[in-house]
Amino acid sequence: MELKNELVGTCCGLVTEATGSTYTVVSDDGRAFRSRTYPGTKSENEDTSLVAVGDRVELKITETGTELFEAVITLVKHRYSALTRKRDIRRNRSKEKIQVIAANIDQLVVVVSAFDPPLSTRLVDRYLVFAESEQLDVLIVVNKMDLADTPLTEELMEPYERLGYSVLYTTANDPGTLKLLREALTGKLSAFSGHSGVGKSTLINLLFGQKQLKTRRTNLKTGKGVHTTSNSAMLALPGGGYVIDTPGIREFNLSDITRENLRFYFREFLEFMPECAFSSCSHTQEPECGVQRAVDAGGIDPARYESYLALYCTLE
Repeated sequence: MELKNELVGTCCGLVTEATGSTYTVVSDDGRAFRSRTYPGTKSENEDTSLVAVGDRVELKITETGTELFEAVITLVKHRYSALTRKRDIRRNRSKEKIQVIAANIDQLVVVVSAFDPPLSTRLVDRYLVFAESEQLDVLIVVNKMDLADTPLTEELMEPYERLGYSVLYTTANDPGTLKLLREALTGKLSAFSGHSGVGKSTLINLLFGQKQLKTRRTNLKTGKGVHTTSNSAMLALPGGGYVIDTPGIREFNLSDITRENLRFYFREFLEFMPECAFSSCSHTQEPECGVQRAVDAGGIDPARYESYLALYCTLE
């Protein structure tokens, strides 16, 4: 016998998982709903994915005639932050050019490996530029410290700590470092991201005390990590807060970062920019550049400046 759906109410909730066109939404009173959009679904956001993990939404709840409740999403509320990437229009029929990976993030957790794959400060700098452009707090997690040259690793990360970025050194089999990581995540909605093979999924599995996400070893031929995360999924921390595992920075959308505005996302430049002879100084070749003088005088880390120049050359 076919069961007729019956409207049983409305509520607000948080999108915790996206699987194809179906979304898991946890309501404010703790109930979980399998949800979908419909042609009448409205959004307070423009030019991006209609629904993403981390979104706050309004639901119309329907009853299937069993103990399982389903719902339709009627409204997607305004996002105060978003991790986005460009869609490949050749492979995706969607008219939306920008896909939201995760919404309403409080903190971007940049996971890098001290060894296997080797630590890349250039990649860290790309993450930081993205985070600065989105006004996100950042936690840099340097994983696999048991395999590393500890003094050299700490020397590489010292410029970031001097700039005020939080840096945490972790080892998967060290409960002490995992405890510090758990404390840094409590009460926040944190998005984990990093190059494949750095141990994001392993750390998350250990944080939750069970195997939540698939993990794979580093590719022995190439030395690079093997991708294991294809969709964003939000996990609730036992002590409060949420963690989202996301794809890497190369998937993130950097289209709003240009040669013109890149200089504003290297925070150490801001102090010296007023000393430049030209207000539009790119800090690359202009005379009387305050930033270049600061590099020469030791006020700006030379490696960070070289990273700025390298990224500048890739932008338009």
